[in-house]
Amino acid sequence: MIVYCYPKCTTCKRTLKYLDEKNISYDLYDIKEQNPSKEQIKEWHKLSGLPLKRFFNTSGLKYKELALKDKLPEMSEEEQYELLATDGMLVKRPLVIGDDFVLTGFKESEWKDL
Repeated sequence: MIVYCYPKCTTCKRTLKYLDEKNISYDLYDIKEQNPSKEQIKEWHKLSGLPLKRFFNTSGLKYKELALKDKLPEMSEEEQYELLATDGMLVKRPLVIGDDFVLTGFKESEWKDL
């Protein structure tokens, strides 16, 4: 499993604690330093079955600075993929990728099912 986190994020810290308590192994990446590529995001979006908006950190400063709430509806999926690949702080975290699933954010109830 792959986990993209931001070290200062409290939700990410809770996520890692949860995984450690469950003895689940993972490869950890700092999303600010090692942002996923456009191709990775596109692949994970398709695998997730989630709306692409769920991959955006809608509560983040960068999202608000860029006024993406108003701009995203007008953008194509390709433009959104490219935007997500430009800055890890735009990506919802934690971002967890398994062999057959992708999770954005940490909701323990969703995680228990997997």
